[in-house]
Amino acid sequence: MAYVLNNTIRRFMQTSAQRASAQQIGPSAVSGQHEGGYKIWKNLTIFVAFPSIILCAVNCYMAHTSGHHERPEFIKYEHLRIRTKRFPWGDGNKSLFHNPHVNALPDGYEEEH
Repeated sequence: MAYVLNNTIRRFMQTSAQRASAQQIGPSAVSGQHEGGYKIWKNLTIFVAFPSIILCAVNCYMAHTSGHHERPEFIKYEHLRIRTKRFPWGDGNKSLFHNPHVNALPDGYEEEH
């Protein structure tokens, strides 16, 4: 019984190997037949990504140096700035990265200009 099973497995392996060698293996990026793909990504990086990053940086710099930003009018909505528990730092009312010019407290802005 073991002899028949071994013969069957050996024949299957031989025919599988013959079929695989007879089939034409398709092109791959490793074999060098499709080597133009990296050129597209290289060109997109150089001519699209880097200029976009530079334009965004210039836009941020110009917006930052243009002057004073108007802060929005404070409207006391019931569903915003709810404090059910005090923060564990400071006076317990300000967030960790609190900016008194931009971030309002539940009662309004801290400083009026």
